[in-house]
Amino acid sequence: VTRSVQALMHPRSDTCVPAEGRAPWPAERRKQAQLLLEFVRERGAVHPREVDDHFSHGTVRNYWGGSSNATTHLLDAMLYRGLLRVARREGGIRIYTAHQHGLKPADAAARRTRIDELVDVAAHIYAPLPGACLSDLVRRLRFAVPQWHSELKSALERAKQRLSHARVDGIDWYWPAEVNAARCATQDTVRLLTPFDPVVWDRDRFELLWGWVYRLEAYTPAPKRKLGYYALPLLWRDRVIGWGNLSVKNGHLQSEFGYVESHPPRDRAFKRELDAELDRMRAFLGLES
Repeated sequence: VTRSVQALMHPRSDTCVPAEGRAPWPAERRKQAQLLLEFVRERGAVHPREVDDHFSHGTVRNYWGGSSNATTHLLDAMLYRGLLRVARREGGIRIYTAHQHGLKPADAAARRTRIDELVDVAAHIYAPLPGACLSDLVRRLRFAVPQWHSELKSALERAKQRLSHARVDGIDWYWPAEVNAARCATQDTVRLLTPFDPVVWDRDRFELLWGWVYRLEAYTPAPKRKLGYYALPLLWRDRVIGWGNLSVKNGHLQSEFGYVESHPPRDRAFKRELDAELDRMRAFLGLES
């Protein structure tokens, strides 16, 4: 999340962390957070291990019912509330620093403007959006701006008036007014998409656009899987035409593909671009070509 987008969502330091329920923090937890914040301010930037070594918070019951490190849990909660930010990562682990957000909107008009800007950010990422998908996307902003949860319904109505839209086959579609799809040239490119890519994220829209059902099957028993453990949708030009399953064996990338039409495109450009995408994946994973 960029600094400018983060600023649209804060300050929310008086709101509850969704995974912890709606109740406000008890006095003991507020005291823990204050002591931890002072510790971070003194050191400038901290690794979670430093915090845990100093405070030894123990473990807590997490959202899924298991146990988690209490220090990590508190750091995440303080990040959400805007008391901390991620300065960088070391080996994938967040390094935290103290943070102070700007002032809240001065009045109702400024607040509506900020919410509308946040809706537009989401629309730019996920458009084109069917009406139902747009509604769901705006509702999900309750996690980004829980302090303005009650205002999202009216924000949705403003978005429907503000965004460009068209009715196609009985479905209303919405997209940012400044986006001209006619000027977007189709590229001869293959991309393997993650299950949470903006193109893939809304499964109902995916089916409307591409005409087939995609499901993440990582938690599906192996005998019941149709696509594979972690199948990646395969984008060719402007169509998602199949999926790929990748693995690493003895330091080499292994790949298997499935296609909606039971066979890959026959033109040479597809084979060339698929090989190029696999080379990019090898480079990302640090594997031999």
